[in-house]
Amino acid sequence: MILNINKLLSIVLVTALIGLLVACNGGKGDDLDKFMATAADNMGKGVEPLPEVLPYTPLQYNADGTLSDPFKARKATGKTGALQPNTNRPKEALEAYPLESLKYVGLISKNKLTYALIKTPDNTVQQAKVGNYIGPNFGLITKIDEAEIALKEIIQDDLTGDWVERTASINLQE
Repeated sequence: MILNINKLLSIVLVTALIGLLVACNGGKGDDLDKFMATAADNMGKGVEPLPEVLPYTPLQYNADGTLSDPFKARKATGKTGALQPNTNRPKEALEAYPLESLKYVGLISKNKLTYALIKTPDNTVQQAKVGNYIGPNFGLITKIDEAEIALKEIIQDDLTGDWVERTASINLQE
């Protein structure tokens, strides 16, 4: 009989809790229910159609032949200008390095000749005097002093293909 009373009390207690929970809600619903009820009202009814895609019409590059091909290296036109590098002479050791990688580290004077000491990227020191070639652009050393080495380079103009002269220098590294 005590067992039946405990069972009966459990059932009454659970029923009372369920009743309290339902009463607390009050039928109002929570924020999520309200949002779901009104979400469809705020949405646009229609979607704009996509713009019409026009068919691709290929164009021929350089149809009239006035432009040069940007993917081919420009060669010197058969012009025989007064200024051209001597490509038949043997290359000197310092012509194998770009000017940016060479460092002027000092100078030496022997028998009234001035030699520049140039450090290469492989950490060797080379001597060069006025009249030697240096760098990949046919750079001819024209002057050596305590502050810099002056050069005359011969390069090919990108537009005309002619050979032009420009000056360059390597400053003393301290």
